Amino acid sequence: MPTQTAAVAKKPKRALRGKPQKPFFERLALDFKRNWILYLMALPALIYFIVYCYAPMAGLYIAVSDFKISGGLFDGKFVGLKYLMDFFHSYYFGRLLRNTLVLSLETLIFGFPIPILFALVLNEIRSRGFKKLAQTVTYMPHFISIVVICGLVVNFFSLNGLVNTIVQLFGGKPIAFMSDPKWFRTVYVGSEIWQNFGWDSVVFLAALAGIDLAQFEAAKLDGASHWQTIWHISLPSILPTVVTMLLMRLGHVMSLGFEKVFNLYSPATYETADIISTFVYRQGILGANFSSAAAIGLFNSVINLILVVVMNKVSRKLTESSLW
Repeated sequence: MPTQTAAVAKKPKRALRGKPQKPFFERLALDFKRNWILYLMALPALIYFIVYCYAPMAGLYIAVSDFKISGGLFDGKFVGLKYLMDFFHSYYFGRLLRNTLVLSLETLIFGFPIPILFALVLNEIRSRGFKKLAQTVTYMPHFISIVVICGLVVNFFSLNGLVNTIVQLFGGKPIAFMSDPKWFRTVYVGSEIWQNFGWDSVVFLAALAGIDLAQFEAAKLDGASHWQTIWHISLPSILPTVVTMLLMRLGHVMSLGFEKVFNLYSPATYETADIISTFVYRQGILGANFSSAAAIGLFNSVINLILVVVMNKVSRKLTESSLW
């Protein structure tokens, strides 16, 4: 009897286990047979990523070889991490890393909260006409060419520009904003915020639009003020979106915008303006040192990848929101 009882008790466990799972490729073939139209629709995107994202990774061999423009991609002699170690021991490494991190973090610290605050303010405005006008005015700089934006910044902050004219009206002396290393970061961060805060607020406005209005009505019935509804309803509701956008921004901390820095800096401001991407440009394009430029660019990309993975894990533990 005990043997029969044990055998009966084991039967439900076998039933719960079910049939063994089929191999991956067999399941993929079955799914492709059922949803071949969806796979066909995804094919152009797959081809795009293979051609423009994965195939160019073969060029990483340049970073570990003595590449010559006259030879083929794989004709260079393998030198390992020689060019990367040369960069680590160079005079420029500390300055480039510091400038890149400081500019990126200042842009993140001062620029990331502003689109959130702007979206919260717009969400509280009831006049549709004024709301559309504010959105149009703040979105517009994002669609202007970087070259034009930099030209405007240079003109505004030149010795005879609008900003120095205002300074002189209040009894001050003209300031050489564009040639003084101390002012470069302020000008860059300020122009970056002005150009992008309106467009960056679109994502947060969309998240605010998805909040159930019944929550606000219930809060008003309980006597909550505007500030209390913002703090206890609006902000917690868009927190997953905020975390996702923050993680995406952190993943590009080392990939600071080359175009704007390149159009604003000069040899006089290299002390605070020269970053990794501009140095790679001078090494690879102007100096024709392609292996060194590729090695530095690879280092930059690896640091970005590590930052994304680490911050994703931290976010998952602290806020239960993550990219994956």
